[in-house]
Amino acid sequence: MPDITRRRALTATAALAATATVTALVAPAASAAGHGHPMPMPKPQSFDEVYKGRRIQGRPMTTAPGGHHHEHGGDYQVLIDGVPLHVMRNADGSWISIVSHYDPVSTPRAAARAAVDELQGAPLLPFPAN
Repeated sequence: MPDITRRRALTATAALAATATVTALVAPAASAAGHGHPMPMPKPQSFDEVYKGRRIQGRPMTTAPGGHHHEHGGDYQVLIDGVPLHVMRNADGSWISIVSHYDPVSTPRAAARAAVDELQGAPLLPFPAN
């Protein structure tokens, strides 16, 4: 076995210190996420615009129509031409809709735009209530 030189000892010490620093920085976030204390996600902004001839709107809300808490979209509502678009926020913070379910996007506005693109001019039909 070769003798340990000063250079090798310093290199090994630096590598261990770097590993310990990374572990110390990552561990609190992983610990919080793993113990039921998820990192808070930013709240989406309200929007109201015309996209490809369709009026899309999004806004925070406290309850869904009928007084029930909105289950999957959190506390946010998206409308296309006044018809509610069922949206859902994923655990990673991305958003999907009933129309573009397999194409996650970064914001509810992007979900509304993707739904308009997918509808190709067809009207959005109301999602049946449970």
